[in-house]
Amino acid sequence: MPAWLWALASAAFVFFTDDYVIAGVLPEIAAEFAVTEAVAGQLITVFSLTVAIAAPVAAVVTASWPRRRLLLTASAVFVAANVAAALTPSFGLLMALRVLAALAAAAATPTLFAVTAALAPEERRGRYLGVVSIGVTGSIAAGVPIGTWIGGEFGWRATFATIAVAGALAGLAILASVPATPSGPVPRLGEQFAVLARRPITLGLLANAVTLAGSMLLLSYLAPFVRELSGTGPDGRALLFAVSGVAGMLGVWLGGLAVDRVGADRALLIGIGGLVAVLAVFAGLWFVRPVPFWLVVPLSVVWAGFAFWNSPAIQARLLTLAGPVGGQALALNTTATYLGVSLAGALGGMVLAGVGPGGLAPVAAVLVAASWVVFRLAVVDARTSRSPTGHR
Repeated sequence: MPAWLWALASAAFVFFTDDYVIAGVLPEIAAEFAVTEAVAGQLITVFSLTVAIAAPVAAVVTASWPRRRLLLTASAVFVAANVAAALTPSFGLLMALRVLAALAAAAATPTLFAVTAALAPEERRGRYLGVVSIGVTGSIAAGVPIGTWIGGEFGWRATFATIAVAGALAGLAILASVPATPSGPVPRLGEQFAVLARRPITLGLLANAVTLAGSMLLLSYLAPFVRELSGTGPDGRALLFAVSGVAGMLGVWLGGLAVDRVGADRALLIGIGGLVAVLAVFAGLWFVRPVPFWLVVPLSVVWAGFAFWNSPAIQARLLTLAGPVGGQALALNTTATYLGVSLAGALGGMVLAGVGPGGLAPVAAVLVAASWVVFRLAVVDARTSRSPTGHR
């Protein structure tokens, strides 16, 4: 694997760790600034919403920038925001700095995948996208626990300082290894919107949001679900989260290999179909609970693997369909991703409050099954538009 690929993967790891890590140090932040944990939690909400809204805007505004310059500029802003966060005297200023860091992430994260696809050999595009996606899943499996431990040992400010150092190192790695490539011709704004509004792309974005809503719905409320399913205690739940994180990293890698072997469309349909099957098994096991923990563990491994399998395929598909505006398509996919995760939290909370943990797996299965249908429509639509008689 080339050095530039690991540099991009490490940058993805740092950017996404910065998004998720606040959850682990919320009590300390709330205590220092004398706010409730619910108020402190809005630091996460603001970051996620900023990325979701700003990603497509940043993609259009910076379309003519050389990609390496964009990544280095975003990294510098990101590092500065986290250094300032480690020193901030007030909660309001910390909130503003989270917006600044999110703006940098909104510009950088879609670009990481676009640069990966541009530099990768055609026959290895899927697995290279999978490597960068491992940086994302690795942030959940390793970055957040490490950041939480640092916050517990040395204070929450040390967590932000560590992320700033990691961001600086990732930026230096990009500077040293990612080749400087000139930006290609940028289509007019109307042409960009015309491409991005094509049905195969919009249906794919919609399906991705719904897929993530289904998969993250169960992940967000995995603790109460497995507690009621198998009587799993805190230690068992911690093991499940750790195992699921590792399985997610493996799933991303296998999903990338599948893209190179069978193509993005088929890889997506396989991954989403597998996720539906595992969620259906979880839903069925609810009626024969308590289920032995030794059975829950391998099922969780398969579920997490399929939950993250689809990321390289989605990106490869969008890049192929969008052509010269592939970066903008990936930015819209970032928005779809964050909207899906937000929907998962809101809908999962409603299900948990309304019918209890037993409703989580069936609702998740229905959502993911619906996304499979939408993806299938997107695939058929793309083939029709490429045919001699297609008119879309």
